[in-house]
Amino acid sequence: MKLFPFLLFSFFIFFNFCSAANVTYDRRSLIIDGQHKLLISAAIHYPRSVPGMWPGLVQTAKEGGVDAIESYVFWNGHELSPGKYNFEGRYDLVKFVKIVQQAGMYMILRIGPFVAAEWNFGGVPVWLHYVPGTVFRSDNEPFKYYMQKFMTFIVNLMKQEKLFAWQGGPIILAQVENEYGYYEKFYGEGAKQYVTWAARMAVSQNIGVPWIMCQQDDAPDPVINTCNSFYCDQFTPNSPNKPKIWTENWPGWFKTFGARDPHRPPEDVAFSVARFFQKGGSVQNYYMYHGGTNFGRTSGGPFITTSYDYEAPIDEYGLPRLPKWGHLKELHRAIKLCEHALLKSEPTTLSLGPSQEADVYNDGSGVCAAFLANMDDKTDKNVVFRNVSYHLPAWSVSILPDCKNVVFNTAKVGSQASVVEMVPEELQPSVASPRKGLKALKWDLFVENAGIWGVADFTKNGFVDHINTTKDTTDYLWYTTSIIVGENEEFLNKGSRPVLHIESNGHALHAFVNQELQGSASGNGSHSPFKFENPISLKAGKNEIALLSMTVGLQNAGGLYEWVGAGLTSVKIEGLNNGTIDLSMSSWAYKIGLQGEHLGIYKPDSLNGVNWVSTSEPPKNEPLTWYKVVVDPPSGDEPVGLDMIHMGKGLAWLNGEEIGRYWPIESSKHEKCVQECDYRGKFFPDKCLTGCGEPTQRWYHVPRSWFKPSGNILVIFEEKGGDPTKITFSKRKTPGLCSLIAEDYPMVDQESIPKDGGGNDKTRPTVHLKCPKNTLISNVKFASFGNPTGRCGSYSKGDCHDPNSTFVVEEVCLGKNECSIELAEKNFDKGLCPGTTKKLAIEAVCS
Repeated sequence: MKLFPFLLFSFFIFFNFCSAANVTYDRRSLIIDGQHKLLISAAIHYPRSVPGMWPGLVQTAKEGGVDAIESYVFWNGHELSPGKYNFEGRYDLVKFVKIVQQAGMYMILRIGPFVAAEWNFGGVPVWLHYVPGTVFRSDNEPFKYYMQKFMTFIVNLMKQEKLFAWQGGPIILAQVENEYGYYEKFYGEGAKQYVTWAARMAVSQNIGVPWIMCQQDDAPDPVINTCNSFYCDQFTPNSPNKPKIWTENWPGWFKTFGARDPHRPPEDVAFSVARFFQKGGSVQNYYMYHGGTNFGRTSGGPFITTSYDYEAPIDEYGLPRLPKWGHLKELHRAIKLCEHALLKSEPTTLSLGPSQEADVYNDGSGVCAAFLANMDDKTDKNVVFRNVSYHLPAWSVSILPDCKNVVFNTAKVGSQASVVEMVPEELQPSVASPRKGLKALKWDLFVENAGIWGVADFTKNGFVDHINTTKDTTDYLWYTTSIIVGENEEFLNKGSRPVLHIESNGHALHAFVNQELQGSASGNGSHSPFKFENPISLKAGKNEIALLSMTVGLQNAGGLYEWVGAGLTSVKIEGLNNGTIDLSMSSWAYKIGLQGEHLGIYKPDSLNGVNWVSTSEPPKNEPLTWYKVVVDPPSGDEPVGLDMIHMGKGLAWLNGEEIGRYWPIESSKHEKCVQECDYRGKFFPDKCLTGCGEPTQRWYHVPRSWFKPSGNILVIFEEKGGDPTKITFSKRKTPGLCSLIAEDYPMVDQESIPKDGGGNDKTRPTVHLKCPKNTLISNVKFASFGNPTGRCGSYSKGDCHDPNSTFVVEEVCLGKNECSIELAEKNFDKGLCPGTTKKLAIEAVCS
């Protein structure tokens, strides 16, 4: 019997998205089939996850109260060489858009095709830089030719698959270019012509839905200019006829190797969104809602980590990040309760104090919604609105869908938090019976030569630019030379060592002398160039110097960014009889890439004739070493990360799929990190940093869909040395939940307020707990009604505590997947500690 309503609902969604929809706009909002719409959108980049994850990610976004999915289109993932296209696997754009359609959601397609996005080379193919005469993103004929060709190809593909709204598809908006306004000044007078050309070219594609340009104040009509920032409530479009659209609200921030972890509190994200809709916003998109993973060599920067988690509402592994996801879900529901009033009336702004204001939307027929804001970033305030007193925490917005009852306050996080752990599991050998019981893994090893393997690609006096030489076909370029050391050199007798001085434009380097690693150096995310200075071991006679230069993702933004180079600029040796010798203009032999890369030894079906050496005890701290091991998948179905804490730096593959660059480099322990983040006041990327002295990235996401039932080939290339026997798979688990809610949290159940804003059925603030699927609440670690203090994982009782707290919570929750507890007389002693606002804090175990 239960099947019928579901089928009816599914049919409705299918019919709804298979019937053509006309999309236009006016000054207030997008108009879809004659209906004004307020839209919450979520950025999920299809190549930053895998097709097996796409339906779950889209569904989790929908459950979070999201209406639309947004993604860039990644030109360099699709057009691998001129006219040769790739839409396979993670790049199956059509499949991704159809999954969005099947979920009954809209799609915003940011075609660009320049995207920035911390993505390698900003999404533009590297080959285009080597088309003679090309200057990216300018009034330049070769660039415009290839840009228009790709844009047209994508548009025609979407039309062919009937994916635009007027064809019954989900795409309601498209973007051309990306944040060009930041960099126009670098391109001179031609910049304006380029913007005008790009807009006209886009509009001429006749896609039947509006075009947008973000951070482009001079976007020509009918293209809508949009805002990218941490806050866009004060943004105004460049024409009174265009709606206010926020293409990028950053709910976290990206990470670079060697840097600390940035965090943006959910209270501040919610504040920014509420303020945007309070001030007439119409479309708000989270960049990112799920950040995902920069698999392979797709990260940009340079130095962007392989993880692109972004502290987004859905984490890198596809799990809701709690409480951020839940807090925003409640916010979205509150905003949607106001939608009719927001769209049908003009706001009246009332001052409620020096930094307090109300925006009231009243359509004259009794439908009324109000947003009460306290912009003071330090002090809570009591304000009077319509003869009623309301308490507004500092830096918060209260939402009143009926102009009476507060259903949501951005600073009061009532949704549960989760305790997330990476639980290690040893690599399990995958061998045919009867050896299956053997505990020892069999490792295969292949060691690279330090320097030229085979014959040199070319020899030259002086240095070449790294990127111009490799054309990004690999991270690696060998620079090699040799010097003769006379037997009369004093350092040979004194036991001292000469010092090697190297200067490089980036990004990283390992220095070898006579096949021995002498040291490593690198730049960082804010400064790619670096200097290397290290004592080296030289012998009498001929000494081979081999310098392995590495890129760590290419520049992805900035004026004329494609001309930023990398590689060595100076090599000197100090401490010889003749003083310092400069090798910079010596004869250097060059080799592009690694021998293992050329042989394709990371491919599972590779018949490459590599002489692997088998051992059950692989050597440790061995540079330039390929490791191969055949393993079973980790047990269970939880998401998996590869723990590389005991390795140095390199690349990893599973069954030929590129896991990506690993580099567990630690951030400085001398920098400033916070214990707790104060959400109040304007956010900026360095405001709430943690992880001082810890690895920037320890775990590397390995999607479950990449594993076979057995016989999985894990291949690691280690550049400088580590301990492969300590590599483990770790499963991402949620063993615990927390919640903290107070008596003064909104007391209206959002579900009880009809969409027209009427009704005011009051309930009590309620704690909701829900374990992951297939787990139950097995233990209540902490429960206190009164004035508990602390955070999830470290709550403690205050001097006001109801001794029955734990019993009450256990009665309601033990043995259940989910439970709810009201802060009501029937559950707790409300007469405790008169005059104080009491709270209920709970930490529970899921198993």
